[in-house]
Amino acid sequence: MNPVWIVDDDRSIRWVFEKALSREGIAYSSFASAQEALDALGDGAPKVLVSDIRMPGPSGIELLQRVKERHPAVPVIVMTAYSDLDSAVAAFQGGAYEYLPKPFDVDQAVGLIRRALEESQREQGAGESTIELPEILGQAPAMQEVFRAIGKLSQSNATVLITGESGTGKELIARALHRHSARASRPFVAINTAAMPKDLLESELFGHERGAFTGAQQLRRGRFEQAEGGTLFLDEIGDMPAELQTRLLRVLSDGTFYRVGGHQQLRANVRVIAATHQDLEQRVREGAFREDLYHRLNVIRMRVPALRERREDIPILARNFLARSARELGIEPKRLSDEVHAHLARFDFPGNVRQLENLCHWLTVMAPGQVIGLADLPAELRGAATLPVATNWVVALEREVERRFESGQSGILDQLGRQFERTLISKALARTGGRRIEAANLLGMGRNTITRKIHELGIDEETRPG
Repeated sequence: MNPVWIVDDDRSIRWVFEKALSREGIAYSSFASAQEALDALGDGAPKVLVSDIRMPGPSGIELLQRVKERHPAVPVIVMTAYSDLDSAVAAFQGGAYEYLPKPFDVDQAVGLIRRALEESQREQGAGESTIELPEILGQAPAMQEVFRAIGKLSQSNATVLITGESGTGKELIARALHRHSARASRPFVAINTAAMPKDLLESELFGHERGAFTGAQQLRRGRFEQAEGGTLFLDEIGDMPAELQTRLLRVLSDGTFYRVGGHQQLRANVRVIAATHQDLEQRVREGAFREDLYHRLNVIRMRVPALRERREDIPILARNFLARSARELGIEPKRLSDEVHAHLARFDFPGNVRQLENLCHWLTVMAPGQVIGLADLPAELRGAATLPVATNWVVALEREVERRFESGQSGILDQLGRQFERTLISKALARTGGRRIEAANLLGMGRNTITRKIHELGIDEETRPG
C-alpha cells in the first residue's frame, strides 16, 4: 500500500507528522521538497499527500497541480504558516482536499489524514478517478441489455425508436448510437418536436426558402440538411403534429423532401433516431399518430429502463453526478452516507436519472459537509418513499388501479395482468441473458409455458426488426 506523503522543507514539521503517524500505525514517506515528491511519483502515487505551500523550488501549489493532473483521485492537504486568502483560494481551486493553517493541532491533523485515507480507499474501489467515467453508466441487467443493443447496432444504419419515461436518458442513448456508428464523424443533430409550434417546427426540420412566409428574409437550411451524412434525433416524436407526420413519412419512405416554399426536391442522407415517453401503439389506436409512420420508425426498438427498475445503479450514478458537479464548481467531490444511499434506494424517482442528477447538483451546492447525511436532503425528499422497497410496487399498483377506475376504463385486469406478466418474464430473461429454461425456473413455470407467453406478449419484438 502506498503511504501518506509528507512534504515540507521544515524538518521539525516532518518529525511531528512522522511521530504522530507512527503512533497511529499509518504508513508514511517524508520529502524535504516538492521536487523530491515529484520524482517519486514515477514509482506510484500516495494514498494521501500533505504538503507545505511555500518551499524552495516548486511550490506546494505547483505540486498539487502536477499530482492532480496525473492522479486526480489523490486527496491533497495543503498547509502553510501564511494563512492568507490567496493561498487558500489557490489551494482549493487547484483541487485541494483541505487547507491546514500552521500552527495546527496534531490530533486534528491526523484525524484529517484519516478521513482523507478513507476517501482515497473508497475512490479506489470505483477506479482511480470518476473524471473518466462514461456518460452512460449502469451495472443493472436492464442497462446491460441496452449496452448490448448499442453494440449490435454499431454497424447498422437502421432507424431506431427509443422508448422510456422522461428523464431516463433517451438522448444519451441516441448520442451513443451515433458515436458508435459509421456516421460518427458526421453531425449529430437533435430537435425536440414537442417544444415548438407546428409552423416553426416545419421550418426547423425542412428549412425554408427566402420569402416563403412573412419574416423569411433569407434561405434557411433545416435540421435534415444540417444532419447530412449523420444522425437526426427526433425527441418526443409522439407529440408531432399530424401534418408534419405526413412530411416525415415521405422522407423516411423515399429519402426526399422540399423546403417550406420550395420547389426543388432535396435528398436526405440521414439516419433517423426517434424517442418518446408515450405509448405510440395507444396513440395509433386513438388516431393521434399515423400507423404507417409508426411502422417506419419502429424498425428497431430500444427501451430505456426507469431508474426504479435499476436501483442498484443509484450509487454509481450519484457518485458520478457529485464528481461532475464538483468539477464544475472547482471543489472537492462530496459523498453520500450509507444512510442516504439506503434512503434513495427506496425512492421511486419519478423524474428518473435527470432528477437524481439535479439532486446531486443541489447537494453539492447546499450541503455543508463533505459527507452528506439525511438531514442534508431537501425537505420534500427526507420524508418521501420511506416504505420498504418490497411494498413500493404494491402502492404504485393501487394508485394505478384507482387512476384507471376514475378515468372510466374497463378491462383493467387483462391490461394490467399482461403488463405484470410481461415485466416478470422480461426481467427474468434479462437476468439469465435470454436463456428461457433458466428464466422459467426463476419464475416457477414450465419451458413450454414461458415460450408461449413470450410469443403471446410479444416480448421478443423489442430487439428484433419491427
